Amino acid sequence: MDIQIVTAASVTKLGPEHAGQVLIGGSHGGVYAGYLAAKAGVRAVILNDAGGGLDGAGFSSLTYLDDLSRPGATVSHDSARIGDGDDMATRGVISHVNQAAADLGCAVGQSAMACAEAMRAAPAPSGEAPVYEEARFLFSREGETPAIWGVDSASLLRPEDAGQVVLTGSHGALLGGEATSAIKYDVLACAFNDAGVGRDDIGISRLPALDRRNIAAVTVDCQTARIGDARSMWQGGLISHLNKTAAALGVAAGDGLQVFAEKARQ
Repeated sequence: MDIQIVTAASVTKLGPEHAGQVLIGGSHGGVYAGYLAAKAGVRAVILNDAGGGLDGAGFSSLTYLDDLSRPGATVSHDSARIGDGDDMATRGVISHVNQAAADLGCAVGQSAMACAEAMRAAPAPSGEAPVYEEARFLFSREGETPAIWGVDSASLLRPEDAGQVVLTGSHGALLGGEATSAIKYDVLACAFNDAGVGRDDIGISRLPALDRRNIAAVTVDCQTARIGDARSMWQGGLISHLNKTAAALGVAAGDGLQVFAEKARQ
């Protein structure tokens, strides 16, 4: 098999063509992203560390991947844009590696491409990836409208979320810089993790795009809530950035996410 180095804006959009290849994926390095990469059969994966954040959530997939003997690494959020696999391949600098990657010669400080080249020597993946499911949580009372939903990933949004408040564990970056990727449905208000903001302020780039759709949107500081974890955001997330639509609600940086959710419903 000719082992290729391939890129993707998000590991939620992998297909059969990624199986057996070395992937540089724009997603944050949380466990669910590692699971999706492993489930797709990638040989090895490089993700974005999303600023590390609370409890090191931004690179927590690396231990999960080690348990599968699958090489994994992250690039520094300050070196390349999260949500943009091509940029990570071009400018990314490695910030963390797991043991399986280190055994191949991958190391902190390498370029993403040098790390990916070393990963081509990884054995073909074998065995099924243990299931790691993201979830949805109702934070408002049953029957209240608009409802407040928490979703660990924006990929879990449903058509019926239109008009509701949705707090996602996803990063606040446009995928590949595309404004259409800001959010799938016209929710009333939404929140993301700022992923350390990162290169070119990409971690907050969804916010102005959502202003154009009149959707109130905020990010929470990655140091106050675990990326990929809606419950962590609800319990402790503090707003780091907000768009003009959210500011018009009387929300400010430093407010708790629950304050934003309640003001959005009024």
